[in-house]
Amino acid sequence: MIVKIGIVGLGLIGGSIAKTLKQFNAAHSDIIAYDKDKEALIQAQKDGIINKISPAVGSEFTDCNIVFICTPVGEIVSIVKKLLKYVAKDCIITDVGSTKGNILKQVHPLLQDKRIFFIGGHPMAGSEKAGYAASTDYLFENAYYILTPFADTPQFIIFILQKVIERLGAIPIIVPEGLHDKITATISHVPHIIASSLVNLVKQTDTKERYLHTLAAGGFKDITRIASGDPTMWQHISINNKLEIQKVIEEYISILNKFNEILQKNNNHEELFTFFNDAKLYRNTFKDGMQSAFIKTYNLFVDVKDRPGSIATLATILSANRINLKDIGVVNNREFELGVLRIVFESEDNRLNAYELLISHNYKVYY
Repeated sequence: MIVKIGIVGLGLIGGSIAKTLKQFNAAHSDIIAYDKDKEALIQAQKDGIINKISPAVGSEFTDCNIVFICTPVGEIVSIVKKLLKYVAKDCIITDVGSTKGNILKQVHPLLQDKRIFFIGGHPMAGSEKAGYAASTDYLFENAYYILTPFADTPQFIIFILQKVIERLGAIPIIVPEGLHDKITATISHVPHIIASSLVNLVKQTDTKERYLHTLAAGGFKDITRIASGDPTMWQHISINNKLEIQKVIEEYISILNKFNEILQKNNNHEELFTFFNDAKLYRNTFKDGMQSAFIKTYNLFVDVKDRPGSIATLATILSANRINLKDIGVVNNREFELGVLRIVFESEDNRLNAYELLISHNYKVYY
């Protein structure tokens, strides 16, 4: 059976979906795509990644079994409305947006009395680059991929999309529709805001001798690394997930206020210890056992395909050149991280030597 896949938006995410599905089973996948960038479509067809170019979001998508909407969040609902005029019964429409609340609220009424399904999607994978040229056939390997179906979505429809996501090499996680934006606000969006706030704090309170700027090059730079993200993207995320971000910020301010109250007490030793110890113990339960962000670490991020022996090969290259590593692991949640593997080294010299060595072996390596 040939599965017909539609992709609206053939950039980094859409292009990577197409490349991965085509690599997985080229003979049984028929991919049609639309993008505002006509050159990207032409190149993808030359590459053998897509079978057909659509001039618009229209009747060319009629026979699609699944349609991925890979556009900015603000365009998703209008594209769903267009697709509903053309796609056939039992078609699954899904998106890749980083926020879900407003989209799901607007889309659900549109599906009434139609046997067409929408499941929100959010791949926790990305890159500092954009566009079809930056897409790969391994972007999603071992990355978490959140799915947010409606409560009334049939289980077999969810199962079908889960299997497609697994073919991308990703790890599908089903999250109830009302929780997605709270989760991403708590573990991603607000941490980015906090990192940016800390950087702005240093900038605003630095001395004329720039002591803070000089000393911030150590551990502070590590814990605020995510503040280097694309400001336009974070502007859009902040607007689209405003309500949940505001709720989390209020909770965070409450925690800071409580800590400040503890500091004002005379006999506060036990409460201070409990504050830090509770955080330490909980953080130690996280799956990723990498170094604490508050300790100076020397990290590299490396793009590797998930193939038997791929990690061992990389480790052997480092070992053969007497470069010691402290830890190595797959980054499952890497929407705003570069690379698939995170490697922790004992020193800056080891990191720099490893960077040059892996580059010479044609690995894509990032700080």
